[in-house]
Amino acid sequence: MPENLSTTRFPVAVDAALREAGWQPGRWDIRPAEHWADTLSAYESSAGHRHTVSPAAVEAWAEFGGLRIAALGPGRQTAPPVVYVDPLAGLHLARTLADLGRALDTTLSPLGAEISPLGAEGDDQAVLAIDAEGRVYSMDHTGDWYLGADIDRALTTLMMGMQPTRLTLGG
Repeated sequence: MPENLSTTRFPVAVDAALREAGWQPGRWDIRPAEHWADTLSAYESSAGHRHTVSPAAVEAWAEFGGLRIAALGPGRQTAPPVVYVDPLAGLHLARTLADLGRALDTTLSPLGAEISPLGAEGDDQAVLAIDAEGRVYSMDHTGDWYLGADIDRALTTLMMGMQPTRLTLGG
């Protein structure tokens, strides 16, 4: 398949952003994913909170881990962030992830961070998390957001600048 064509898995613009970041169909790097799983599993906060590491998280890390994905165009409703898939961005958020997981009746693992396209290193706008079923969420200073039923839909939401769904009590 010529390089300028999308796979059928992602919209063309998302596929192009992923390829620009170094992704390709079939990418699977389990070594860093296992390292992240070990690091997160061994972490315990000063208050005794620990991370949950799910198979869905390890799969997402193996395929997309280490990538800095930037949209190649403007977003539909929001400015697309740069997505950095590095679960250690959420290392110190074990309690936050556990609390949100309880509210959603699931467990959450850190996935990475959204970074302002204009920001500098460490200028995280949001933390990304993935649940045991593969659903992806974002947490920022304005609230908690549902990005998609799987990593593909979440990346599409983010890279296309589509408005995510806000999580609300009772909703």
